[in-house]
Amino acid sequence: MKKILFVALALTSFLNAQVQRPKLVVGIVIDQMRTDYLYRYSNDFGEDGFKKLMREGFVFKNTHYNYMPTYTAPGHASIYTGTTPAIHGIVGNSWFHKSENQYVYVTTDPAMKSVGMAPDAKLGQMSPRRLKATTITDELKLETNHRAKVIGISIKDRGAILPAGHFADAAYWMNANGDFISSSYYFNQLPKWVQNYNGEKNAEKFIAKGWDLLKPMPTYDESTKDDTPYERIFEPKTAPTFPYDLKSIADLTGDNEIIKTTPYGNDMVAEMGKRAILNEGLGQDNFPDFLALSFSSTDYAGHNFGPRSIEIQDMYLRLDLTIADLIKFLDKQVGDGNYILFLTADHAAAENPKYLYDHRYEVKSLNSKETEKVIKDVLEQKYDDQIFVNYSNQNIFLNESYIKENKLKYEQILFDIKTALEEKPFITRVYTREEILQGNPNNYHLSMIARGYDPKQNGDMVIILDPQYMEYYETGTTHGSTYMYDTHVPNIWYGQNIPKGESNKRYIITDIAPTLSQLLNIPIPNGSEGNNLTDLFEE
Repeated sequence: MKKILFVALALTSFLNAQVQRPKLVVGIVIDQMRTDYLYRYSNDFGEDGFKKLMREGFVFKNTHYNYMPTYTAPGHASIYTGTTPAIHGIVGNSWFHKSENQYVYVTTDPAMKSVGMAPDAKLGQMSPRRLKATTITDELKLETNHRAKVIGISIKDRGAILPAGHFADAAYWMNANGDFISSSYYFNQLPKWVQNYNGEKNAEKFIAKGWDLLKPMPTYDESTKDDTPYERIFEPKTAPTFPYDLKSIADLTGDNEIIKTTPYGNDMVAEMGKRAILNEGLGQDNFPDFLALSFSSTDYAGHNFGPRSIEIQDMYLRLDLTIADLIKFLDKQVGDGNYILFLTADHAAAENPKYLYDHRYEVKSLNSKETEKVIKDVLEQKYDDQIFVNYSNQNIFLNESYIKENKLKYEQILFDIKTALEEKPFITRVYTREEILQGNPNNYHLSMIARGYDPKQNGDMVIILDPQYMEYYETGTTHGSTYMYDTHVPNIWYGQNIPKGESNKRYIITDIAPTLSQLLNIPIPNGSEGNNLTDLFEE
């Protein structure tokens, strides 16, 4: 009898070990974070933020996006679905939709109402309806019979909604006043704790405080000087220099939108995350919960100031403190070893072309109208300007119905446009829809395009610019290309059963979702095509 009891207890212990799950998963996506920031600013980081995660967790040093376009919405969707835009359908932040013949925004849903502001305010009329695949958060909800709680929080609607998935309990994002709002997709009234947070008017308090350097100016020797021509100037300032009187900027714009471009935007997202844990009881029962945080102030600052600016360095030094505080909070509230945290980015960023040009690299920022003019000139000279529909996100859209009705030769038109564009010094290649769908595994850039391409939504042709050229302003930076400066992102894991170490193996961003599925012992998202981050499972 004792032997039977012993075997039963051992079997129970074995089964429990097999389904061991963390109480909470915290997914951190840092918008527009380049991997090199972890090392460039390392001497100025504290010991309890990025360094703690890297020292006590596992660092994948060679993780990349495997598609174009490397934008915010596709990035968040790909992290959480384990697949690419060709499958999950999020092919941009906003894009011209071929089948619908109009511009669409990724999360806009007119059937929804805003929650936390006027019901007809467009900023809250959002949902994940355009996301075709399930997310890791969806699979967690399904596997736990919807008893796991899932909450997404970001400054950006797309940064909160897409990671939280279709079955989320809530998603919160920020309006121009600095309040967190939501959508009737989730509920019809903000929870009391969110109302209380908004009632504290934290954005106004931060704006009144202003933005000055965290540390003495000599600390920022990893960056360019404070005043450069590569940075945007916010009126009424006359130079892009510290300190920033945020109140004067807010008074001029008539809202608190400027908070999003400062480190305080990240602080507000982190505080909302902590309050969600406290008020929603995340990580407090037998069902693992999921908190998806997206820090987007880094992206706003990057677009405005560029990756070599003191503003970006100060942003990351302050974010380091924010992450340290979050880890300390998680250890206390959920318990050290009771949660898993992963940190990555939705894309990286290019160097500012003018900065490179001034240091003798022959590149520049382009106006998209330059490319559009080449296309229109070909059509006007040889055919009919009514053939042209749209050029955006490096996609060319043609009026195929018009071409057929007028018995024009579609293939010849494509050839003529392609020839004219590829003569330009800033264009590497132009690929037609047929070439993209046919594919070529030996063509790296074509494969990147194919994984980000949906023939029902994307254009008749897609352009690849030469390295370091950007269709953007002369100040700040952007992203979206197939090149390493846009695809290489951090990938750090920390917490329950996560070994210490690092790997130089090349992994792709779509490996994150299936890896989480394995760690949580739940189904892999339905569109996933990634593999496991095998280093996490090696004994």
